[in-house]
Amino acid sequence: MLFIPLPFVVALLLVVMFIVFLRSGDDVRTNRAFLVAIALCAVQSVLVGLRWGYGISETRYILPILAACLPPLVYIAFRGLMGVGVESRRAMFASLVLSPLLIVVLEFAFPTGIDLALIVIFVGHAIALLLLGRKGPDGLDEAQFASVASAHRALIIAAIALCVSALFDLLVFFDFEWAQGQNVAALVSNANLLGLLLIGLMAALAGKSKAPQTAVESIAELPPPEPSEQDRDIVVRIDRLMETQALYRDENLNLSRLARRLGLPSRQISGAINRSLGVNVSQYVNQLRIREACRLLEETEQSVTAIMLSSGFQTKSNFNREFRRVTGMSPVDWREREVWKLVSPNKTATRQMPDDRLKIVGK
Repeated sequence: MLFIPLPFVVALLLVVMFIVFLRSGDDVRTNRAFLVAIALCAVQSVLVGLRWGYGISETRYILPILAACLPPLVYIAFRGLMGVGVESRRAMFASLVLSPLLIVVLEFAFPTGIDLALIVIFVGHAIALLLLGRKGPDGLDEAQFASVASAHRALIIAAIALCVSALFDLLVFFDFEWAQGQNVAALVSNANLLGLLLIGLMAALAGKSKAPQTAVESIAELPPPEPSEQDRDIVVRIDRLMETQALYRDENLNLSRLARRLGLPSRQISGAINRSLGVNVSQYVNQLRIREACRLLEETEQSVTAIMLSSGFQTKSNFNREFRRVTGMSPVDWREREVWKLVSPNKTATRQMPDDRLKIVGK
Protein backbone atom coordinates (compact mmCIF):
# COMPACT_ATOMS: atom_id res chain seq x y z
CA MET A 1 0.00 0.00 0.00
CA LEU A 2 1.29 3.45 -0.89
CA PHE A 3 2.31 5.39 2.22
CA ILE A 4 1.31 9.07 2.16
CA PRO A 5 2.91 11.04 5.02
CA LEU A 6 0.61 13.39 6.90
CA PRO A 7 2.69 16.47 5.95
CA PHE A 8 1.81 15.77 2.30
CA VAL A 9 -1.87 16.12 3.18
CA VAL A 10 -1.08 19.37 4.99
CA ALA A 11 0.78 20.60 1.90
CA LEU A 12 -2.23 19.82 -0.30
CA LEU A 13 -4.53 21.77 2.00
CA LEU A 14 -2.11 24.69 1.95
CA VAL A 15 -2.10 24.66 -1.84
CA VAL A 16 -5.90 24.77 -1.82
CA MET A 17 -5.77 27.69 0.63
CA PHE A 18 -3.26 29.47 -1.62
CA ILE A 19 -5.58 29.11 -4.63
CA VAL A 20 -8.60 30.33 -2.64
CA PHE A 21 -6.73 33.42 -1.46
CA LEU A 22 -5.38 34.08 -4.94
CA ARG A 23 -8.90 34.07 -6.38
CA SER A 24 -10.52 35.97 -3.53
CA GLY A 25 -11.27 39.67 -3.35
CA ASP A 26 -9.67 40.16 0.07
CA ASP A 27 -6.58 42.16 1.00
CA VAL A 28 -4.60 38.90 1.06
CA ARG A 29 -4.80 38.54 -2.71
CA THR A 30 -2.74 41.68 -3.25
CA ASN A 31 -0.44 41.03 -0.31
CA ARG A 32 2.21 39.01 -2.08
CA ALA A 33 4.26 38.38 1.05
CA PHE A 34 1.34 36.54 2.64
CA LEU A 35 0.83 34.43 -0.48
CA VAL A 36 4.54 33.62 -0.60
CA ALA A 37 4.40 32.62 3.08
CA ILE A 38 1.58 30.14 2.39
CA ALA A 39 3.45 28.73 -0.60
CA LEU A 40 6.58 28.41 1.53
CA CYS A 41 4.63 26.51 4.19
CA ALA A 42 3.37 24.11 1.49
CA VAL A 43 6.92 23.47 0.20
CA GLN A 44 8.16 23.02 3.75
CA SER A 45 5.40 20.46 4.45
CA VAL A 46 6.43 18.44 1.38
CA LEU A 47 10.07 18.43 2.51
CA VAL A 48 9.04 17.42 6.03
CA GLY A 49 7.12 14.50 4.53
CA LEU A 50 10.14 13.46 2.49
CA ARG A 51 12.43 13.76 5.50
CA TRP A 52 10.38 11.90 8.10
CA GLY A 53 8.07 9.86 5.88
CA TYR A 54 10.56 8.47 3.36
CA GLY A 55 13.84 9.02 5.19
CA ILE A 56 15.37 11.40 2.62
CA SER A 57 17.89 12.96 4.98
CA GLU A 58 19.28 15.45 2.44
CA THR A 59 16.26 17.69 3.08
CA ARG A 60 17.59 18.45 6.56
CA TYR A 61 19.87 21.06 5.01
CA ILE A 62 17.02 22.91 3.28
CA LEU A 63 14.33 22.76 5.97
CA PRO A 64 15.94 25.13 8.51
CA ILE A 65 16.74 27.64 5.76
CA LEU A 66 13.11 27.70 4.62
CA ALA A 67 11.95 27.90 8.24
CA ALA A 68 14.11 30.99 8.77
CA CYS A 69 12.42 32.71 5.82
CA LEU A 70 8.90 32.33 7.21
CA PRO A 71 8.91 34.81 10.16
CA PRO A 72 10.28 37.73 8.07
CA LEU A 73 7.71 37.00 5.35
CA VAL A 74 4.85 37.03 7.85
CA TYR A 75 6.12 40.27 9.34
CA ILE A 76 6.48 41.88 5.90
CA ALA A 77 2.94 40.78 5.01
CA PHE A 78 1.41 42.57 8.00
CA ARG A 79 3.82 45.51 7.87
CA GLY A 80 2.58 46.05 4.32
CA LEU A 81 -0.82 46.96 5.79
CA MET A 82 0.81 50.04 7.33
CA GLY A 83 2.54 53.00 5.79
CA VAL A 84 6.08 51.81 5.04
CA GLY A 85 8.98 54.19 4.57
CA VAL A 86 12.14 53.50 2.58
CA GLU A 87 14.20 52.74 5.69
CA SER A 88 11.57 50.33 7.06
CA ARG A 89 11.38 48.55 3.72
CA ARG A 90 15.14 48.11 3.64
CA ALA A 91 15.17 46.76 7.20
CA MET A 92 12.44 44.24 6.40
CA PHE A 93 14.17 42.88 3.33
CA ALA A 94 17.48 42.82 5.20
CA SER A 95 15.81 40.59 7.78
CA LEU A 96 14.47 38.35 4.99
CA VAL A 97 18.02 37.91 3.66
CA LEU A 98 19.97 37.76 6.92
CA SER A 99 17.75 35.22 8.72
CA PRO A 100 18.28 32.34 6.23
CA LEU A 101 21.87 33.47 5.67
CA LEU A 102 22.54 33.01 9.39
CA ILE A 103 21.24 29.43 9.18
CA VAL A 104 23.48 28.70 6.17
CA VAL A 105 26.51 29.94 8.11
CA LEU A 106 25.57 27.85 11.15
CA GLU A 107 25.16 24.71 9.01
CA PHE A 108 28.86 24.94 8.16
CA ALA A 109 30.25 26.48 11.34
CA PHE A 110 28.06 25.44 14.27
CA PRO A 111 25.21 23.01 13.35
CA THR A 112 24.10 22.51 16.95
CA GLY A 113 23.17 26.19 17.16
CA ILE A 114 20.62 26.07 14.33
CA ASP A 115 17.64 25.22 16.53
CA LEU A 116 18.45 27.97 19.01
CA ALA A 117 18.91 30.46 16.17
CA LEU A 118 15.50 29.53 14.74
CA ILE A 119 13.90 30.02 18.17
CA VAL A 120 15.39 33.52 18.39
CA ILE A 121 14.22 34.36 14.85
CA PHE A 122 10.67 33.13 15.47
CA VAL A 123 10.24 34.75 18.89
CA GLY A 124 11.88 37.99 17.75
CA HIS A 125 9.49 38.39 14.84
CA ALA A 126 6.52 37.43 17.04
CA ILE A 127 7.42 40.29 19.38
CA ALA A 128 7.78 42.61 16.38
CA LEU A 129 4.28 41.62 15.22
CA LEU A 130 2.80 42.32 18.65
CA LEU A 131 4.44 45.74 18.63
CA LEU A 132 2.81 46.39 15.26
CA GLY A 133 -0.58 45.46 16.64
CA ARG A 134 -0.40 47.56 19.79
CA LYS A 135 -2.07 50.52 18.01
CA GLY A 136 -5.18 48.46 17.27
CA PRO A 137 -7.01 48.18 13.91
CA ASP A 138 -6.43 51.86 13.06
CA GLY A 139 -2.70 51.18 12.98
CA LEU A 140 -3.21 49.12 9.80
CA ASP A 141 -3.94 52.20 7.74
CA GLU A 142 -3.35 50.48 4.39
CA ALA A 143 -5.96 47.76 5.07
CA GLN A 144 -9.42 48.19 3.64
CA PHE A 145 -11.92 49.38 6.23
CA ALA A 146 -14.22 46.41 5.64
CA SER A 147 -11.58 43.91 6.75
CA VAL A 148 -9.20 45.86 9.00
CA ALA A 149 -10.55 44.36 12.25
CA SER A 150 -10.06 40.84 10.89
CA ALA A 151 -6.56 41.73 9.70
CA HIS A 152 -5.67 42.91 13.20
CA ARG A 153 -6.94 39.69 14.76
CA ALA A 154 -4.99 37.70 12.15
CA LEU A 155 -1.86 39.61 13.16
CA ILE A 156 -2.26 38.46 16.76
CA ILE A 157 -2.85 34.86 15.62
CA ALA A 158 0.30 35.07 13.47
CA ALA A 159 2.36 36.16 16.47
CA ILE A 160 0.98 33.23 18.47
CA ALA A 161 1.76 30.84 15.60
CA LEU A 162 5.39 31.98 15.51
CA CYS A 163 5.71 31.46 19.27
CA VAL A 164 4.19 27.98 19.01
CA SER A 165 6.64 27.11 16.22
CA ALA A 166 9.50 28.30 18.42
CA LEU A 167 8.21 26.08 21.22
CA PHE A 168 8.25 23.02 18.94
CA ASP A 169 11.78 23.88 17.82
CA LEU A 170 12.78 23.97 21.49
CA LEU A 171 11.16 20.58 22.08
CA VAL A 172 13.00 19.12 19.08
CA PHE A 173 16.27 20.54 20.42
CA PHE A 174 15.73 18.93 23.82
CA ASP A 175 14.64 15.64 22.23
CA PHE A 176 17.92 15.42 20.31
CA GLU A 177 19.85 16.27 23.47
CA TRP A 178 18.06 13.86 25.82
CA ALA A 179 16.47 11.12 23.67
CA GLN A 180 18.69 11.03 20.57
CA GLY A 181 15.80 12.30 18.42
CA GLN A 182 13.44 9.38 19.05
CA ASN A 183 10.34 11.63 19.20
CA VAL A 184 11.29 14.12 16.51
CA ALA A 185 9.01 12.64 13.82
CA ALA A 186 5.94 12.89 16.07
CA LEU A 187 6.86 16.41 17.18
CA VAL A 188 7.33 17.60 13.61
CA SER A 189 4.02 16.04 12.47
CA ASN A 190 2.14 17.68 15.33
CA ALA A 191 3.82 21.00 14.63
CA ASN A 192 2.82 20.70 10.99
CA LEU A 193 -0.83 20.11 11.87
CA LEU A 194 -0.87 22.88 14.44
CA GLY A 195 0.69 25.27 11.95
CA LEU A 196 -2.05 24.48 9.45
CA LEU A 197 -4.68 25.06 12.13
CA LEU A 198 -3.28 28.48 13.02
CA ILE A 199 -2.99 29.51 9.36
CA GLY A 200 -6.58 28.36 8.83
CA LEU A 201 -7.68 30.46 11.80
CA MET A 202 -6.02 33.48 10.24
CA ALA A 203 -7.94 32.84 7.02
CA ALA A 204 -11.30 32.18 8.69
CA LEU A 205 -11.30 35.06 11.19
CA ALA A 206 -13.44 37.33 9.03
CA GLY A 207 -16.23 34.80 8.64
CA LYS A 208 -16.00 32.81 11.85
CA SER A 209 -15.15 35.31 14.51
CA LYS A 210 -17.72 36.67 16.89
CA ALA A 211 -18.95 40.09 15.90
CA PRO A 212 -17.69 42.84 18.19
CA GLN A 213 -19.97 44.77 20.49
CA THR A 214 -22.05 47.53 18.99
CA ALA A 215 -20.59 50.98 19.23
CA VAL A 216 -23.35 52.05 21.63
CA GLU A 217 -22.51 49.19 24.02
CA SER A 218 -18.78 49.89 23.85
CA ILE A 219 -19.28 53.53 24.76
CA ALA A 220 -21.50 52.59 27.68
CA GLU A 221 -18.71 50.47 29.16
CA LEU A 222 -15.70 52.67 28.40
CA PRO A 223 -16.39 56.38 27.67
CA PRO A 224 -13.90 57.91 25.24
CA PRO A 225 -11.76 60.91 26.26
CA GLU A 226 -13.35 64.31 25.87
CA PRO A 227 -12.86 65.53 22.26
CA SER A 228 -11.21 68.86 21.58
CA GLU A 229 -12.55 71.56 19.30
CA GLN A 230 -10.02 70.48 16.69
CA ASP A 231 -11.33 66.92 16.91
CA ARG A 232 -14.87 68.12 16.24
CA ASP A 233 -13.72 70.22 13.28
CA ILE A 234 -11.93 67.20 11.78
CA VAL A 235 -15.04 65.03 12.17
CA VAL A 236 -17.16 67.73 10.51
CA ARG A 237 -14.73 67.79 7.57
CA ILE A 238 -14.87 64.01 7.30
CA ASP A 239 -18.69 64.01 7.46
CA ARG A 240 -18.86 66.64 4.74
CA LEU A 241 -16.46 64.67 2.53
CA MET A 242 -18.46 61.48 3.02
CA GLU A 243 -21.81 63.14 2.32
CA THR A 244 -20.80 65.21 -0.70
CA GLN A 245 -18.61 62.62 -2.43
CA ALA A 246 -20.01 59.37 -0.96
CA LEU A 247 -16.41 58.37 -0.33
CA TYR A 248 -17.49 55.44 1.83
CA ARG A 249 -18.67 53.65 -1.33
CA ASP A 250 -15.05 53.23 -2.44
CA GLU A 251 -14.38 49.55 -1.71
CA ASN A 252 -10.62 50.22 -1.57
CA LEU A 253 -10.89 53.07 0.92
CA ASN A 254 -8.46 52.88 3.83
CA LEU A 255 -7.12 55.24 6.47
CA SER A 256 -4.11 56.18 4.38
CA ARG A 257 -6.27 57.25 1.42
CA LEU A 258 -8.65 59.16 3.67
CA ALA A 259 -5.71 60.98 5.23
CA ARG A 260 -4.43 62.02 1.80
CA ARG A 261 -7.87 63.35 0.80
CA LEU A 262 -8.08 65.44 3.97
CA GLY A 263 -4.43 66.46 4.01
CA LEU A 264 -4.08 65.33 7.63
CA PRO A 265 -1.96 62.67 9.38
CA SER A 266 -3.63 59.28 9.78
CA ARG A 267 -3.11 59.27 13.54
CA GLN A 268 -4.84 62.65 13.89
CA ILE A 269 -7.89 61.40 11.97
CA SER A 270 -8.22 58.17 13.93
CA GLY A 271 -7.79 59.99 17.23
CA ALA A 272 -10.41 62.60 16.36
CA ILE A 273 -13.01 59.99 15.36
CA ASN A 274 -12.29 57.85 18.40
CA ARG A 275 -12.57 60.72 20.86
CA SER A 276 -15.58 62.35 19.18
CA LEU A 277 -17.64 59.29 18.21
CA GLY A 278 -16.27 56.51 20.39
CA VAL A 279 -15.53 54.18 17.47
CA ASN A 280 -12.50 53.51 15.30
CA VAL A 281 -12.30 54.74 11.71
CA SER A 282 -13.24 51.42 10.11
CA GLN A 283 -16.37 51.19 12.28
CA TYR A 284 -17.31 54.76 11.38
CA VAL A 285 -16.98 54.14 7.64
CA ASN A 286 -18.75 50.78 7.83
CA GLN A 287 -21.66 52.39 9.68
CA LEU A 288 -22.05 54.81 6.78
CA ARG A 289 -21.95 51.88 4.37
CA ILE A 290 -24.56 49.98 6.36
CA ARG A 291 -26.80 53.05 6.47
CA GLU A 292 -26.61 53.22 2.68
CA ALA A 293 -27.26 49.48 2.41
CA CYS A 294 -30.37 49.82 4.61
CA ARG A 295 -31.67 52.62 2.41
CA LEU A 296 -31.20 50.52 -0.72
CA LEU A 297 -32.83 47.49 0.91
CA GLU A 298 -35.88 49.58 1.78
CA GLU A 299 -36.20 51.69 -1.38
CA THR A 300 -35.03 49.38 -4.18
CA GLU A 301 -35.47 45.82 -5.36
CA GLN A 302 -31.78 45.23 -5.99
CA SER A 303 -30.31 41.92 -4.84
CA VAL A 304 -28.45 41.81 -1.55
CA THR A 305 -25.20 41.14 -3.44
CA ALA A 306 -25.69 44.21 -5.65
CA ILE A 307 -26.45 46.33 -2.61
CA MET A 308 -23.38 44.97 -0.85
CA LEU A 309 -21.16 46.09 -3.73
CA SER A 310 -22.93 49.44 -4.12
CA SER A 311 -22.42 50.31 -0.48
CA GLY A 312 -18.67 49.64 -0.56
CA PHE A 313 -18.22 46.05 0.64
CA GLN A 314 -16.36 43.38 -1.30
CA THR A 315 -17.19 40.15 0.51
CA LYS A 316 -20.43 38.77 1.93
CA SER A 317 -18.77 37.72 5.18
CA ASN A 318 -17.65 41.27 5.98
CA PHE A 319 -20.97 42.74 4.84
CA ASN A 320 -23.09 40.36 6.91
CA ARG A 321 -20.89 40.75 9.98
CA GLU A 322 -20.92 44.54 9.89
CA PHE A 323 -24.65 44.63 9.10
CA ARG A 324 -25.38 42.56 12.20
CA ARG A 325 -23.03 44.68 14.29
CA VAL A 326 -24.82 47.90 13.39
CA THR A 327 -28.44 46.76 13.02
CA GLY A 328 -28.63 43.56 15.05
CA MET A 329 -30.05 41.55 12.15
CA SER A 330 -29.10 40.17 8.74
CA PRO A 331 -29.71 42.09 5.47
CA VAL A 332 -32.40 39.57 4.46
CA ASP A 333 -34.17 39.95 7.80
CA TRP A 334 -33.99 43.73 7.45
CA ARG A 335 -35.67 43.65 4.05
CA GLU A 336 -38.30 41.17 5.24
CA ARG A 337 -39.03 43.42 8.19
CA GLU A 338 -39.69 46.34 5.83
CA VAL A 339 -42.02 44.20 3.72
CA TRP A 340 -43.78 43.00 6.87
CA LYS A 341 -44.26 46.62 7.99
CA LEU A 342 -46.01 47.42 4.71
CA VAL A 343 -48.27 44.39 5.00
CA SER A 344 -49.08 44.87 8.70
CA PRO A 345 -48.63 48.57 9.47
CA ASN A 346 -50.45 48.32 12.84
CA LYS A 347 -48.09 45.67 14.23
CA THR A 348 -44.74 47.27 13.62
CA ALA A 349 -44.20 48.29 17.22
CA THR A 350 -43.23 44.81 18.33
CA ARG A 351 -40.69 44.37 15.55
CA GLN A 352 -39.43 47.91 15.12
CA MET A 353 -35.68 48.20 15.64
CA PRO A 354 -34.55 51.20 17.72
CA ASP A 355 -33.82 54.14 15.41
CA ASP A 356 -30.50 54.90 17.08
CA ARG A 357 -29.01 51.65 15.75
CA LEU A 358 -28.39 53.36 12.43
CA LYS A 359 -27.13 56.63 13.82
CA ILE A 360 -23.44 57.34 13.76
CA VAL A 361 -22.34 57.40 17.38
CA GLY A 362 -22.01 60.88 18.83
CA LYS A 363 -24.16 62.60 16.18
